[in-house]
Order: sequence, then C-alpha cells, then structure tokens
Amino acid sequence: MTARAGEPFDAARALSAVDAALSADLPATGPPADEGDPVTGEWAATRGEGFLLLPLWESAGLTGVYGREWNEAEASAEAHLAVLVSGLDARWGSHRTVSMRVPVLRRGTGVPLPEPFRTLAAKDCYGDLKAWGPLPASPSPRWVALSLNQSDGDAPFVLTALLTDRPLTEPTERQGS
Repeated sequence: MTARAGEPFDAARALSAVDAALSADLPATGPPADEGDPVTGEWAATRGEGFLLLPLWESAGLTGVYGREWNEAEASAEAHLAVLVSGLDARWGSHRTVSMRVPVLRRGTGVPLPEPFRTLAAKDCYGDLKAWGPLPASPSPRWVALSLNQSDGDAPFVLTALLTDRPLTEPTERQGS
C-alpha cells in the first residue's frame, strides 16, 4: 500500500506532485531510503543517490476481481496514466519509452541493476517508463518518468513518478552497479 491508497484519481494533484518534486533535493550519495506518510506510515517516497520515486495514485485492491471488472480496472488505470502523459507531453514535448524488460528478466538472478532501476525493481515498479528530459528551464538537469505498475494480479495498480538528475537509459543485460 502507498500513501495514496483510497484517494480518487486527480490529474491536477498528480501533476502538481510532479512539479513539486522537480524542485526537491536529490541525495548526492547514499543508499535508497523509504519515506512513510506521517499519519499512516504507508510508502510516500523513496530517495536514493540522484533520484526520487513517489506514488501518484493507487487503485483499489483487486482481490476477487476477475474478467470484465478486472479489465475495466486496468483500462481505467491505463487511462489515468495516459492523461498524465498527455499533460507532460504538452509541457515538455513527446516522451520516450524506457523499457523495463532487463529489470524484469534479471528478477531473482542475483545480477545487480544500476540505480534507479534497482529501486524500481525492489518496489515492484516494472511498468515501462514514459520519460522526458533533460527538462528545459530546470535549475539543474532533471529527467522525469511515469509508470503504471502492479505487483501481482490481486494488487492495486500504482502510478509512480521518478525524478532523477541523471539520464534515464535502458539498463543493458551486462550493465550493473
């Protein structure tokens, strides 16, 4: 569960969260650290060397949801992602897709991933990244990515934003940390 559990989707709030995160300090060094919501303790963000990962929206859980109802929930989540992508495309130009194929294939193999892909994998954020950057008019170089994730068929869908001060490129099968 995330700090966004139970909140209805609000595109303006999600885009505002991305805007606020653009000016956030990103750690120059150090291991990733989760931040919990002060009230619920649920996951609110993860900061690591040069990046910030945060949930923007979380669907209801899908335990016992099947067939048409599950497909509708997935279509709704994908539509939420599309609204956010469209909003950011309007600001920064067309996004590019960064595949999460390598992190998915490395799951459980013991082969290390570079950050922020290591943290994305640890958080079950395996959805391909819709990425922009380097962003114009940023005080320092920044890249932003959105993704739609689901850890298993019963789990909620989670929309996340990743902000980094390093270029987002697909990890290769040989690339490690």
